[in-house]
Amino acid sequence: MNNIRLHLIIEGRVQGVWFRDSTRREAVSLGVTGWVRNLPDRSVEVVAEGPEGNVESLADWCQHGPPGAKVTRTARTLEEWKGEFSTFEIVF
Repeated sequence: MNNIRLHLIIEGRVQGVWFRDSTRREAVSLGVTGWVRNLPDRSVEVVAEGPEGNVESLADWCQHGPPGAKVTRTARTLEEWKGEFSTFEIVF
């Protein structure tokens, strides 16, 4: 399976509902590395790297997020895999 890097911007009610921590937990369970952070416009940004199927599973999960979230739009950009992460972290 190929490694990929995916950049996501998730919009909707995604701040104040444990979206970042839930995303980190989901990524770790899938063996995906990268990071998640809140953006000033109240969206959430994710950069994820790993096996294609695992990263796609995380992206699918981000379409709805944790209970309490209401995702209205997800923008996704496939980027060149860099292999620069060893963990999945919440960044500020």
